[in-house]
Amino acid sequence: MFVNIGVQRFIYPRGRSRWIGHFMLATGCMLAFAITIPLTLGWIYFTMDAAHSINATGAKYYEAYVFGFKVMGFPLGSLWASLIFNALSWCSLLVIFGVFIFLKRRVTKGGLIASQSFGGDLLPLLLLLTVAVTGLGITLDYHYLKGISYNFMTITHAIAVIMFLIWIPFGKFFHIIQRPAQIGVHIYRQEGERRGMAVCPHTGKAFTTQMHVEDLKQVTKELGFDFTLEDGTSHLDLSPEGKRDALATAHLKARNAGGHLFG
Repeated sequence: MFVNIGVQRFIYPRGRSRWIGHFMLATGCMLAFAITIPLTLGWIYFTMDAAHSINATGAKYYEAYVFGFKVMGFPLGSLWASLIFNALSWCSLLVIFGVFIFLKRRVTKGGLIASQSFGGDLLPLLLLLTVAVTGLGITLDYHYLKGISYNFMTITHAIAVIMFLIWIPFGKFFHIIQRPAQIGVHIYRQEGERRGMAVCPHTGKAFTTQMHVEDLKQVTKELGFDFTLEDGTSHLDLSPEGKRDALATAHLKARNAGGHLFG
């Protein structure tokens, strides 16, 4: 989790600048999800301290709650307040810098220009940029413009976020789901190797984990496919090479039985 999700190490061999941009995008998005989802569902919320709220001079002391339990308190205007209440702004800056790194590559690299598509490569970056800029714009408008463009920023931000969420299953945003799933696959493979490898009865070589073979037998049976052979073994016990040899042997046997090796 730390190596592949936290620091995005898997992308580093493909280039330092690409890793920096990917790290910024991934970190900004993950932190934004980690903040907005608990806030939206009410898992995290903030209230004024009841003991201080009666006194006008102490009414700016806040308490943070997680699942209904108080975890900390801090005065408005403190460093903690600045970090917490502007957390999404820091996420927006990470995403914006990351997007510009990738946009620069996509408008200057000849190979990328020749092979990229708008929907597959540029649209995801533009959506991320729109979400980040409008989200940051809400904060800037609140602090410096007295809410003049608040309605425009909030509506545009909401539309961009909705398009971003809808686009997740259909483009490169699917990495948000795919990468954690790959961590699960890696853990599954490690556990399988710990339990033991499956050896192909035809080649005599290990080709996958025995746990994987047994799970595959169960899943295929549940889907209505039974590869059990007459001697009680299974076709799934064979490696890909063994399956190809078994198919070739069956073809040869059928042709010998028919008396025609060719044609």
